[in-house]
Amino acid sequence: MEPNGVPSNAPAKTKKKKVLLMGKSGSGKSSMRSIVFSNYVARDTGRLVATIDVEHSHVRFLGNLTLNLWDCGGQDAFVENYLNTQRHHVFSNVGVLIYVFDIESREFDRDLITFSAIIRALSENSPSASVFCLIHKMDLVQSNYRARLYADRLAHIEDRSENFQITAFATSIWDQSLYRAWARIIYTLIPNVQAIEDHLKRLAQSIQAEEIILFERTTFLVVTHVTNEYGTENPCEDRHERLSNVVKTFKQTLSRFSGLSASAPQFKGQVMKLPKFTLLIDRFTTNTYILVIVPPGESLANGAILNTKTAVKDFEKMDELGRPGGAAPPALSNQGGSSSEHTEGRERS
Repeated sequence: MEPNGVPSNAPAKTKKKKVLLMGKSGSGKSSMRSIVFSNYVARDTGRLVATIDVEHSHVRFLGNLTLNLWDCGGQDAFVENYLNTQRHHVFSNVGVLIYVFDIESREFDRDLITFSAIIRALSENSPSASVFCLIHKMDLVQSNYRARLYADRLAHIEDRSENFQITAFATSIWDQSLYRAWARIIYTLIPNVQAIEDHLKRLAQSIQAEEIILFERTTFLVVTHVTNEYGTENPCEDRHERLSNVVKTFKQTLSRFSGLSASAPQFKGQVMKLPKFTLLIDRFTTNTYILVIVPPGESLANGAILNTKTAVKDFEKMDELGRPGGAAPPALSNQGGSSSEHTEGRERS
């Protein structure tokens, strides 16, 4: 029995978060949504057509968290309708606004006017919403101009943001920047993320892991991660997003050869035993995959496999019920073990 009188085994009510995806027509909103949530690859987004009015989609993310995603067409007539006739309907009960700016827009001043009007409507109807701005298509800007142009655009956007604290990202569908931005956005919506991180830390300590990364099963966005003092020395700061990109590409390749949809779980897991570390990636809870990095050695690798499986039940409880805490993780074994369910790959000499 929970402190509030609810039975501990009662399913939690589904948490729906309304997410507005807005921006000028042609800014790349639908392309990024299709890549992140529909397993498109960048080269396939060219066949997408312009969004008409609002496209609604419900994306289940981590058990009982559902994203109610509103992809809002950016044509002038639609925007005027959002701001007038449908003002309360569109902008009420919003958890997150994601506004996409096209870095190559030749009407940036006009884009800012539209953004200001949307911010005012959001302030009236959902003043506690989080606001993220994606300055998109950065791949079209010469590399030596990107930082300066991004800073200039961001300064103008922040001037028009009223009382909202803006979190901004430079993004492109052609690299891992898109995964980084969306992972950060989703992170703010997970209700029990602190409890998940606490449990991951205990798991990492028990198996001597240098790093553990938790991915959402369908999108392969990073849910969260824990890193010890050795892991923090890794010079690749965007490695989590790169891994998201690599694994999604791998799943899409499997989809082409297996005939299964790209969203289906085509692989169970893999172990790579290399001279400097062992990498384990495995299906974890119903809605997640886990990636574990441990020092080299057969006993540490087998211990990581065994203890990760032991920890699943406790994480599954948090994943499905969405409670803010949960019982302490079960006792973890220090004994090594083997698993025939994994595919091992060793680096060739």
